[in-house]
Amino acid sequence: MQIANPIYDVVFKYLLEDSKSAILLLSAIIDQPIETLEFLPQEGSSYLKNHSLTVYRVDFSAKIKTGENEFKQVIIEIQKAKLPSDIMRFRRYLGEQYANKNNRYSASKQQKNDKFKKINTPLPIITIYFLAYPLEHYRVPVIKVDRRYHDVVKNEILTGHKETFIESLTHDSYVIQISELDKEQKSELERLLSIFDQKRHIDKDSHILELKEENYPTKYCRLIRRLQRAIAEPEVRTTMDVEDDYLEHLENQERLIEKQEQALEEKDQKLEENKQKLKEKDQVIEKLLEQLKKKK
Repeated sequence: MQIANPIYDVVFKYLLEDSKSAILLLSAIIDQPIETLEFLPQEGSSYLKNHSLTVYRVDFSAKIKTGENEFKQVIIEIQKAKLPSDIMRFRRYLGEQYANKNNRYSASKQQKNDKFKKINTPLPIITIYFLAYPLEHYRVPVIKVDRRYHDVVKNEILTGHKETFIESLTHDSYVIQISELDKEQKSELERLLSIFDQKRHIDKDSHILELKEENYPTKYCRLIRRLQRAIAEPEVRTTMDVEDDYLEHLENQERLIEKQEQALEEKDQKLEENKQKLKEKDQVIEKLLEQLKKKK
């Protein structure tokens, strides 16, 4: 079976626009059942017109089931990047989430006088990063960065209740290294994420990936079919070509900047060497002048 390559922003966007497919993918990544999912309006979800260089970003408001008849509402921010230089844009987008006044919910809290008061509480944030390049040290497909409370004095992990103050200022993250996805998947999540495996693209066409549908659990069929349908969308195919040209231009610009920086570095080094030589020359002259004074 052939599917459109979701490494491309236009395909990834097409996949996530189907709410049921998005729930399947995100539930598997965070390993929690998502009951409802809806797009949050933000510039990052528009394609190319407001495209922020090589980062594609989309935000969801998700209702997660945490227990029997227990739910929590969270913000899920997904960012997909193609170049290591994109890290500063990650930070800026995350800062926007924390600063967004709409990312909060109202809750009633009982006061000491038994009266209830409505308070606004920031929604927890979960970030998911899809990286098209490898990290420096860890060669694993999925990394989870979660938070635990430590009592530093007693060297103990605190369990039980979560503090609103801490939860509002910290967040969990998932980092998916697309380059580390292996054809021999060891878990159901790895099997699902193999739809991003770039080693599966067909010869001379990075737009299409080849996979075997029978390798995927039945519950993920909708997601696979969605990517299969994307191939037939003329706008999707055309926009993938645009992305190729766009990324090639960016990579050429980065190489040019790198060469210029290297040339400047070499120039600075040469200037430093010349300064050192002049300094040594001045020292020699000073010594000669001192010797001449002594002879007089």
